[in-house]
Amino acid sequence: MVQDTYKTIADVSEGLYTEKRSKFIAVALPVKTVEEIKEHLEVYQKKYYDARHVCYAYMLGHERKDFRANDNGEPSGTAGKPILGQINSNELTDILVIVVRYFGGIKLGTSGLIVAYKAAAAEAIAAATILEKTVDDEVTVLFEYPFINDVMRIVKEEEPEIVDQLYDMDCRMTLRIRRSCMPRLRERLLKVETARLADQD
Repeated sequence: MVQDTYKTIADVSEGLYTEKRSKFIAVALPVKTVEEIKEHLEVYQKKYYDARHVCYAYMLGHERKDFRANDNGEPSGTAGKPILGQINSNELTDILVIVVRYFGGIKLGTSGLIVAYKAAAAEAIAAATILEKTVDDEVTVLFEYPFINDVMRIVKEEEPEIVDQLYDMDCRMTLRIRRSCMPRLRERLLKVETARLADQD
């Protein structure tokens, strides 16, 4: 079975958690690239320049293999890891969660920090609209004009998105469709291609 869906968030969402006068402000943002993540981090580090810590975790890609967690000066594993844990337990990707801590004067200890960062991240994610997206692939088909009806019938029945098209004596069409539907689309288009080549013999 082809895994061709993934979950992400629709828009920016926020959460707040307080513990012993320490304030944890969490922001979840939809992202696509590491460059985007760096830009967001810069913005939030400037915005909360007076905060004690600006910790974060992110996950990128539909295969969920590109990720990072950052403690930003908190004891190792007490901030970034619990934030990433919330991203994982919600099976999300293309997401950055930042948690800003304002120290309230009372130390929370490592277990207290883990709970606080986890809870703040959970609040931001709970406030988000979760989207399920499909992993799509593209295929380009070449055919002669007389075969246009055959190709258009396939397009109508299989319902791929037409990304690009060129109609001339030689036609070209690029189609995008959900990964699990691609083998059938390819097979049907190949039959048109085979008929075209047979015609040329």
